Amino acid sequence: MPAANPNRTVIALVLRSFVNRILPNAQAVSLALILIMISVLIYSLSGLLMPVFASVVLAYLLEGIVAKAEAAGLPRWTSVYLVFSIFMTGVVFLCFYLLPIVSQQAVEFVQQIPAMVYRLEMSILQLPKLYPKLISQSRIQEIMQILQREVWSYGQNMLSVSAASLVSVASAIVYLFLVPMMVFFFLKDKKLLIDWFLQFIPSDRYLTARVWEEVDIQIGNYIRGKFAEVFILWASSFITFRFLDLNYAMLLAVFMGLQVIIPYVGATLVTFPVLGVAYFQWGWGSDAFVYVAVAYAIIQALDGVLLVPILFSEAVNLHAIAIIVAILFFGGLWGFWGVFFAIPLATVVKAVLSAWPRLGDPNHDSPFYCPINSPTQNPPNASARRGAG
Repeated sequence: MPAANPNRTVIALVLRSFVNRILPNAQAVSLALILIMISVLIYSLSGLLMPVFASVVLAYLLEGIVAKAEAAGLPRWTSVYLVFSIFMTGVVFLCFYLLPIVSQQAVEFVQQIPAMVYRLEMSILQLPKLYPKLISQSRIQEIMQILQREVWSYGQNMLSVSAASLVSVASAIVYLFLVPMMVFFFLKDKKLLIDWFLQFIPSDRYLTARVWEEVDIQIGNYIRGKFAEVFILWASSFITFRFLDLNYAMLLAVFMGLQVIIPYVGATLVTFPVLGVAYFQWGWGSDAFVYVAVAYAIIQALDGVLLVPILFSEAVNLHAIAIIVAILFFGGLWGFWGVFFAIPLATVVKAVLSAWPRLGDPNHDSPFYCPINSPTQNPPNASARRGAG
């Protein structure tokens, strides 16, 4: 019988050691399989099944309200019908009131862009006369050429967007009918669907259940708080801009609401359209422009100082670098939805890394080991195991 190859033996030992460190017990294997399955499913089928994923997310958000209604004493079916009715009222308001106004103001804004560009050109041409020592005529010409190229590129992009608008309208119609219907059935048949889904994942999933409990609290608080923040900023901005008689008040208010989706960046980006519209409407030196600038600053300050701490007091604390990296990574994968869910997805990653059993931790070989709460917690009893499964 030939002797074993020592190099092959060393490689086998290294691989075994690596596997034991990454997957130290059956709970870790189960969690890894579930994460891989969900990641592959979302990444490979996101284009085809986006209405399904959107319905799951909306049903997950509404489930928190349904649970609160049940806790208040309402039956499950009554809570589902009540919450779904409120949801459909919001959809009708969005589709038949808000979107037409925003679309009309967006068209008017686009039509005014050439006049705005011309006025900006005239202002730039006056700079050498006002500040001859700071800027020269040749430099102004370079700026004007760059500005003209950007406007031309913008016009071409608008034409391409208009050509693809029919496809977008068709997709919106599909979403409008399919998504609410699926949201209703996800809420109504929640237990039935979860039981059906659980039969396809490993039964040894106590660690997975504990990770989900941790993530569910943090993600639920974050997403529901983010929706509330969007609504509050939109409403307060619209009332303020309408009171100040600012043009495109609804469109700019929508920008104000959506800017919270991209932390640190959105507030900077929305500053230009708000102050730009105020400048082209009244000019720098007018009192109305100052009022708009001050009101805008107050709204942003109240959002950061008051609204965010109230809405996200229980949300997970992530470092600014982690948030930016998550936005870049998930936004590159899934576009708008990746940006919106970047922080919840980063929360999932953090919870998994925190809960993952490690060699050297006490009881890491225990089938019920999970270090979320305590590294030395006792194994759960039989009822807890049945509840987690």
